[in-house]
Amino acid sequence: MKKVFKTSPLPFRGQKRYYIKRFSSVLEQCEDITTVVDLFGGSGLLSRVAKDKLPNARVIYNDFDHFNKRVEMIDRTNALCAEIAPLVKGVEDNKRIPDDIKQECLKLMRKYEQTGAVDYITLSASLLFSGNWATSYEQFAKQTFYNRAVNTHYDAAGYFDGLEIRHQDYRELFAEFKDQENVLFILDPPYLQTEVTAYKSDTYWQLKDYLDVLNMLKGTKYVFFTSGKSQIIDLCKWINTNFPNAELLKGAELWEQNSRVNDFNSYKDIMIAKVSA
Repeated sequence: MKKVFKTSPLPFRGQKRYYIKRFSSVLEQCEDITTVVDLFGGSGLLSRVAKDKLPNARVIYNDFDHFNKRVEMIDRTNALCAEIAPLVKGVEDNKRIPDDIKQECLKLMRKYEQTGAVDYITLSASLLFSGNWATSYEQFAKQTFYNRAVNTHYDAAGYFDGLEIRHQDYRELFAEFKDQENVLFILDPPYLQTEVTAYKSDTYWQLKDYLDVLNMLKGTKYVFFTSGKSQIIDLCKWINTNFPNAELLKGAELWEQNSRVNDFNSYKDIMIAKVSA
């Protein structure tokens, strides 16, 4: 039986797992859609759900973060986690790991680094305080370790089945499909005023980039994700008031919900969809 993914097979910040039910209900209104283009693919979860809900559609997953490389080394990640698990099993869940055990964990990471890549983002979910992430050995070594239940059985079998994977600038991909009929664009760009260190530099994502994305929504069918922190709804209202021909988000439906970063922090997640002419 084919596995149904309701979450990313590997830890990924901002994967939209809390919106899957609402996103799926929007896709049920898209019987005429023949192509789905996930411009900011992230973990690929939205692309996976789109392909499952619209099996006859062509689904393009723009894997800008090269998430596929993390998936390709799942067996290696599971093996490393299986060696780490016995070291921390005596530590109470969610409690600080003593420094001597931390050093043993770091030795294992270094050993694996000597023979290939290490998925430090996945390890972060098991060994760092909730919401904290590290992308290198050096970053990991500086942090306090916590026992957050080491997972040794990550499984992504079939996750990319039927998806067309790209690794390109979202503007080039949009230009390729913007004039085609029956196309649905999924847009989940980095949020303004939030963490963007997964991208090439601190200047990669600025207000002008966000405005470029908003401009893409005009005349297209889309599902667009943003955050209450970005104040993008207020920005669109201001633009529409002062520039009546802008008509940003006109005719779209909007959903809001609180999504958790960790046990102490949450933020307002927003999904905006327009799937009819």
